[in-house]
Amino acid sequence: MSGRAPSPQEGYQLAVRIFAVTIIGVGVAMVIVTLARGGGPLAVGVLFGLIFMALGAGRLYISLRG
Repeated sequence: MSGRAPSPQEGYQLAVRIFAVTIIGVGVAMVIVTLARGGGPLAVGVLFGLIFMALGAGRLYISLRG
C-alpha cells in the first residue's frame, strides 16, 4: 500500500468503473433469467439486458480510454 488517500478524481473514476461493471452484471442477469423462464430472443428481458450490457460496456470503455 502506498499509504496515501486517493484523489477525488481517482475515487470518481473508480466509482464509475464499478458502476459500469455492475450495470453489465445486471444486464447479464436479465438475459439469463429471461431465457431460463422461457423467453425467446426478442423477449423484453433479453432486449433490455442487451441494452444494459451495451451501456455498461460503453461507459467502461470510455472510462478506461480517457
